[in-house]
Amino acid sequence: MADVDIDVRAALLGIDWSQVSLDSVQLPPGNDFGIESDDEAVYHDDQLEFDTGFGNIIVVDNLPVVPKSKFEKLEGVVKKIYNQLGVIKEKGLWMPVDPDTNSTLGYCFIEFNTPQEAQNAKEKTHGYKLDKAHIFAVNMFDDFDRLMNVKEEWEAPQTKPYTPGENLQQWLTDEKARDQLVIRSGPDTEVLWNDARQKTPEPVHKRSYWTESYVHWSPLGTYLVTLHKQGAAVWGGADTFTRLMRYQHNMVKLVDFSPGEKYLVTYHSQEPSNPRDASKVEIKVFDVRTGRMMRDFKGSADEFSIGGPGGVAGASWPVFRWAGGKDDKYFAKLSKNTISVYETETFSLIDKKSMKVDNVVDICWSPTDSILSLFVPEQGGGNQPAKVALVQIPSKVELRQKNLFSVSDCKMYWQSSGEYLAVKVDRYTKTKKSTYSGFELFRIKERDIPIEVLELDNKNDKIIAFAWEPKGHRFAVIHGDQPRPDVSFYSMKTAQNTGRVSKLTTLKAKQANALFWSPTGKYIILAGLKGFNGQLEFFNVDELETMATAEHFMATDIEWDPTGRYVATAVTSVHEMENGFTIWSFNGTMLYRILKDHFFQLAWRPRPPSFLTAEQEQEILKDLNKYKKRFEEEDQDVSLLLSEQDREKRKALKEDWHKWVMQWKSLYEEEKLARQDLLGGEISDVEEEQYEDDVECEDVIDVTEEIVQES
Repeated sequence: MADVDIDVRAALLGIDWSQVSLDSVQLPPGNDFGIESDDEAVYHDDQLEFDTGFGNIIVVDNLPVVPKSKFEKLEGVVKKIYNQLGVIKEKGLWMPVDPDTNSTLGYCFIEFNTPQEAQNAKEKTHGYKLDKAHIFAVNMFDDFDRLMNVKEEWEAPQTKPYTPGENLQQWLTDEKARDQLVIRSGPDTEVLWNDARQKTPEPVHKRSYWTESYVHWSPLGTYLVTLHKQGAAVWGGADTFTRLMRYQHNMVKLVDFSPGEKYLVTYHSQEPSNPRDASKVEIKVFDVRTGRMMRDFKGSADEFSIGGPGGVAGASWPVFRWAGGKDDKYFAKLSKNTISVYETETFSLIDKKSMKVDNVVDICWSPTDSILSLFVPEQGGGNQPAKVALVQIPSKVELRQKNLFSVSDCKMYWQSSGEYLAVKVDRYTKTKKSTYSGFELFRIKERDIPIEVLELDNKNDKIIAFAWEPKGHRFAVIHGDQPRPDVSFYSMKTAQNTGRVSKLTTLKAKQANALFWSPTGKYIILAGLKGFNGQLEFFNVDELETMATAEHFMATDIEWDPTGRYVATAVTSVHEMENGFTIWSFNGTMLYRILKDHFFQLAWRPRPPSFLTAEQEQEILKDLNKYKKRFEEEDQDVSLLLSEQDREKRKALKEDWHKWVMQWKSLYEEEKLARQDLLGGEISDVEEEQYEDDVECEDVIDVTEEIVQES
């Protein structure tokens, strides 16, 4: 903002400073002068607490007693152990020495950057076996002060009344079995019930300036995370969305959860003062429930930019790829020629070393197992072929490998149940002037992991999109040339060929460039986004037939609800008009539309996996007719209720109109005498004499055209 001379500004506004007494200006009490911060709702009464003592210092006992000549060697060993668990401050390791013998005293003090790092180091290394004679005894420095001041007389601890915590899964017990979604528009963040029967969303919670960038549901729907200048915060509950925990990470930009919600990864990057230097990146891993930082990673953006779709400041996101399943046991980071796999028990490398894989460019975990797939492109000018390999973790045993030749690019797609892996391979033709595409299909659960090669009918077709059916064995491919490519469906097992991939059908000339499977499979939306202006085709893959076609003009996003019953299409603020979202049924019936200015984000609240087995779910589907009657009765009740509500609404409008008319009639009668006085005693309310004039009109009744022939 340009500097403005205050006297000039006052003159422009016509203010005479000589007549103004600044002492007379009364500001509201308090340091904030009554102006509430945007973050006040988040950090109101419970500001971030910082330890004022020595909470970031630990005492490591039972170290070897060594002479001065071996002091540096012992110090190096201790630093190597504790540098893996946190950042030791400069000159933060002090090892006392006996002045008489010039030997160490068998213990040391280590000062970390934060109390969380110190606490983590204490928990991870207490009982650490350096050798047979030296087992670490680690304590917090503050504990010594506390234990030295224990009172001589015993005092019974005060018992606090039990206050039950809020049930964080209560939203799953909704009587109407509805799902929640969060939307962001302008400064507002809203959590809503999708009430499809009432054909309108029902508000749950709304807050302005709740986050400074975006919000993010945890994978199982337990938490909602918001981002702030001070760090991240998670919220939960039935409808109050109380803050459950905060995670200190200044200027955090991105967050990511582990699949089982045990850990939260936060990301921050800082632009360098010299444009030639790389951005500085800091990543922290927190325990979600306790808020304790388990480990942090620092470095340049170049160290975190290999593989992945790209994030901010050149770093790929997510930087850490989590192994499948709820255990959250392993996560991996891809670096140059290196795959680093960490286990979460100690947050250290498996076997204390990374996997060396020359020229590796991409890794991808199985969604259900600790199996890591990796891609290595060709090397040596094509003399060494590209390869895709499957590696078992933690053993690091290679389960399967496939060499690939003349490869220009490769992408890996895991099926949600971890049964199949599809590798899309783009290969050069013999002339190297063009490419063609095909698939390598791995059957993970079968013996020796057999691989099938799939080529399209026209292998020169460009592959625009690929998507596996969730919880199923089918996949869809959009291929061909714009503007009307084809869509093909394939199955990994059919009644005729249980062990071979088979094509089910090809839909010709579709206005589609994106695929969106229902979370339960069977149904898919063939969507034409961006250049296709929101074309939608709802397709039943079981019956291989189109259920409905529709359009959501300028749609930018499509997202199914977690049950597969409803789907949302949205137009975000990348377009200036028609911002908002529309809710559809699974078969393409539009239920309702909500318009919101400056609409940024929509996300359904995920549901945790069902406790029912696949067999039990199939039994319920078979016996669905038993429940059908009750559901139909409930739907009929809702329809009657909606009709009754419409009647009540019309009745209320009629009553309001009648009251308004009677109000003006009453006022008219009250002013009757006043009007008569103004008119000199004449009554103005007598209707004027009507005169009738006879007016003749000619109407054309009919016109007939005849052709008269000349004689």
